[in-house]
Amino acid sequence: MIRTRFALLAGLVLALCLTGCTSEDPGQMSAKPVIYLYPEEETEITVTLDYAGELTCVYPVMDDSSSWTVTAAPDGTLTDAQGQTYNYLYWEGVTHADYDFSSGFCVAGADTAAFLEDALAQLGLTRREANEFIVYWLPRMESNPYNLISFQQDAYTNHAALSITPEPESLLRVFMAWKALDAPVDLPAQTLPHVDRSGFTVVEWGGTEVS
Repeated sequence: MIRTRFALLAGLVLALCLTGCTSEDPGQMSAKPVIYLYPEEETEITVTLDYAGELTCVYPVMDDSSSWTVTAAPDGTLTDAQGQTYNYLYWEGVTHADYDFSSGFCVAGADTAAFLEDALAQLGLTRREANEFIVYWLPRMESNPYNLISFQQDAYTNHAALSITPEPESLLRVFMAWKALDAPVDLPAQTLPHVDRSGFTVVEWGGTEVS
């Protein structure tokens, strides 16, 4: 009798846990967008994010207007009002954006690192920025049989708008949407835009795995 009651209780607890953790429409995670600031001289810069979704993590902390204000050095080092330093501004969130896979690349998992090295260089990331991008995403991608990859433009920037003061001369935003595949698919190859970096430059990279 005791065992029966325990089994019923355990089943009830499990059912409640599953109910509480289940979401019918969780949306897509915008994973680790990071923002680098490279002014030509030490400059106080305010970056405001207008995100059509729910922010789940930011670092350093934003103010009440969804802004960061930091002093940036030409090498990209950021310093806040308390004197703490950072390599970049970081945020994550969940949105219901529809990402565009009308063109892109189907890449074997084992070839993902080499593909990203080439694509990110074409897009204009430095070797350091590309390295940080790759070490974040590669563990999630290289063991898949194939990955469908498309670098987003309006589908991303329209729901994650940035306002930057002073205004940068160069703005490079790299956002990769991708899906794990069991078999290869054919699609038109995407033309990768290249941004020439000159003057005060702002660089952002991030991505999302689409289920």
